Amino acid sequence: MDLSATGEPVMTQADPQVHVGIDLQKGTLVLTRDGTDFAAYHALVGFAAPEEEPWTAQEVKFSAQGPDGGSVALKVDLLNDTYDGPRDGIPEAIWKVVTLAATSAGDVGITYAPPTP
Repeated sequence: MDLSATGEPVMTQADPQVHVGIDLQKGTLVLTRDGTDFAAYHALVGFAAPEEEPWTAQEVKFSAQGPDGGSVALKVDLLNDTYDGPRDGIPEAIWKVVTLAATSAGDVGITYAPPTP
């Protein structure tokens, strides 16, 4: 490895954010935009805990396949325009994706210890 590093990193964010990616089984979620269907195969859900508030889902970025076989990215903003609650009109299926991401993040039970020198 041709890299060196020094210092003692400290997080400075007052607004911690976590992005959870989940793979979706092909054909289980279809997103429709302007009359065109897209088969979602991956979702990246962004969560934040502003000013030590409870975690809130902010957005979902989908990777999907269009009818021509090409890949597209689709983003759904989950918060309303004043950022104080959920946006109206979000389909239940998208909230299920958010729930899957939140559950997988909590259920994975990641434990980590850096390697000893």
